[in-house]
Amino acid sequence: MTDRADLAGSFLPRPGSPAVEWAISDRPVPYEVALAEMERRVTGIADGTLGERVWLLEHPPLYTAGTSARDEDLISPDRFPVHRTGRGGQYTYHGPGQRVVYAMLDLKRRRQDVRAFVAALEDWLIAALWQHHVRGERREDRVGVWVRRPELGREREDKIAAIGIRMRKWVSFHGMALNVDPALDHFTGIVPCGVTQHGVTSLVDLGLPVTLDDVDIVLKRCFEERFGPTRSVEAP
Repeated sequence: MTDRADLAGSFLPRPGSPAVEWAISDRPVPYEVALAEMERRVTGIADGTLGERVWLLEHPPLYTAGTSARDEDLISPDRFPVHRTGRGGQYTYHGPGQRVVYAMLDLKRRRQDVRAFVAALEDWLIAALWQHHVRGERREDRVGVWVRRPELGREREDKIAAIGIRMRKWVSFHGMALNVDPALDHFTGIVPCGVTQHGVTSLVDLGLPVTLDDVDIVLKRCFEERFGPTRSVEAP
């Protein structure tokens, strides 16, 4: 089977396509509000009435369960609200200090290959992390981006970013969550993404005094290299 690293490649749009809308929310967005807005946007992209959008935001503390979530992986069901969602993957945590990136892109304008698209999202995150001198890596047996932690043990590696997408009529939604400076103990209420052998980390946990604003600048630059130009718009 072909590695995801070999699949990624470019997802630049067809010539003449409009720039992707780039929106950043400056305060936490309730999950239900974000989901409703994504549904509206994806419908509009699919029928040609709305443009592609990348939406960067934070959520208040909550857990989400993807389509592969197992009940036993929800360790503390009363700790934070739990939202069942149609994205791929298992349980994950969202909260302040984590940059959530919802990517609503039309693969009909780009490349109709879901597995390669996930690999391209991983590449985007890996490139952004490298701008902060962090070596992010993919693993063929688990989705997301990982960093090795030799100071914590020879085989130790921690997850720094999660990926979970959904497709409708070749339009993507949901997306990625990069740990900048979330409360890492909040992850202990779940088995993150069903992985028990490894931990969770963040840029600040790795000793980097970066902010969400710092990360946003790098994310935008690395996105444009792989997915094409953007234009800034007001967040919903």
